[in-house]
Amino acid sequence: MNTFAPVVSVLGHVDHGKTTLLDAIRKTNVAGREHGGITQKIGTSSIEIMHDGAKRKITFVDTPGHETFANMRSRGAKVADIAILVVSAVDSVMPQTKESIQLIQAAGISYIVAVTKADLPEKDVEKVKRELSQANVLVEGYGGDVPVIEVSAKTGHNVKELLDLVLLLWEMKQTTDTVHVSAEAPFEAVVIESRLDPKVGSRASIVVKNGTLKVKDEVVAEGVTGKIRALMTDTGASVQEVTVGDGVEVLGFEKVPTVGSIVKKKNETQTASEANSSSTQAEMHEGGLPLMLCADTQGGLEALVASLPEGINLMRQKTGEISEADILYAKSVGSIILTFNVKLRNDIIQMARTEKVLVKNYTIIYELLDELKEVMEGKRLAEMEQIFGVAQLLATFPFEKTTVLGLKVIDGRVAKGDKIRLMRDDEPIGESSIVSVRQGKETVSKVESGQECGILISPLLDFRVGDVILSHS
Repeated sequence: MNTFAPVVSVLGHVDHGKTTLLDAIRKTNVAGREHGGITQKIGTSSIEIMHDGAKRKITFVDTPGHETFANMRSRGAKVADIAILVVSAVDSVMPQTKESIQLIQAAGISYIVAVTKADLPEKDVEKVKRELSQANVLVEGYGGDVPVIEVSAKTGHNVKELLDLVLLLWEMKQTTDTVHVSAEAPFEAVVIESRLDPKVGSRASIVVKNGTLKVKDEVVAEGVTGKIRALMTDTGASVQEVTVGDGVEVLGFEKVPTVGSIVKKKNETQTASEANSSSTQAEMHEGGLPLMLCADTQGGLEALVASLPEGINLMRQKTGEISEADILYAKSVGSIILTFNVKLRNDIIQMARTEKVLVKNYTIIYELLDELKEVMEGKRLAEMEQIFGVAQLLATFPFEKTTVLGLKVIDGRVAKGDKIRLMRDDEPIGESSIVSVRQGKETVSKVESGQECGILISPLLDFRVGDVILSHS
């Protein structure tokens, strides 16, 4: 049996103790105590512990809290061999706990439940186990085989035992032939972070999944080529080669590789798994609901793609803002566009309306997925949000105990009963509804493009002259 380092991701709800648990884990690091424990932020970190009388290494993929959920946590779950699901013994299962469970189970990796804050008197571990079972996690003693352990980062209780459990689970995976890794196998790694450094060029953090990589090796990551100039660990040390389970920062790519891309050696042939992956992507474009996805981060995009329901024809995926070219492409293939945490410029919204392309933005990933599943189950696309009109706030006037908003409709129409979204510098400020529309002294039901009107809304919003108002379903 080999002694390669398992790659571990720590996931869970915000404030359930992921960061403090990782800090406590690092205190157990034998190498850290020997060498001062100075680390660099490269997306991974490694520790060494004594296990069964020998030094053993574990590599952790950094997975911060909910503010970077899509960007980091899904990425960690996909690249990891084992996950640690952190659940507070006081707060039990929370929304992001459930999100983490879905990511782990979708990635098909083994995991351990670490019940944190076990030193607190108000803990209720049995409640945690019950709620986990309701979330499709059956721990040991509750009809399942998912290991569960109570830990306290504050006192250090069971932290070393948790790490021993990680290594035992890793050994079991190898014994049961669910892991086939070798230093001599064709090289394969996953890019978990990447950026352009103006001083040294492309920097990419990778986790090695198989084989060995050395300085001066020529590599390719989904079309981006390079020759390895340097391999640097999380301690800042320069090494000449890395193997299975190692996480390092790489210098030498000609361009910045995409996060999530697979790194291979140029002189090694395509594996069967790659061929299968390419075939699967090709099949996705045959039939189904045409969809274009756009997210603010690469990690968010990965989370969405990995969670799409069956029957989706993913025509295009990207990060960043929606462009005019995207609207025209979507029109040409009959696709809808769903975005996650992306700014929608007013001109893009108007263009989408003109070209009759449905574009909708979400700030909660599971609202997007749930609504998409409803569409796939037969609900009409027309039931999704539609933009009826765009107007600009020209002036405000006091009226009885409220305020009249003076508008000019610049596209579409504005009507009584419409929902509205107040936009400022392409950022949403708030949501409200139109309760009255007037032109001069006349009450009207709607006002068309090019006309001016006054509206009353409820509730009132923090409006300013110059704001844009989107009228929607």
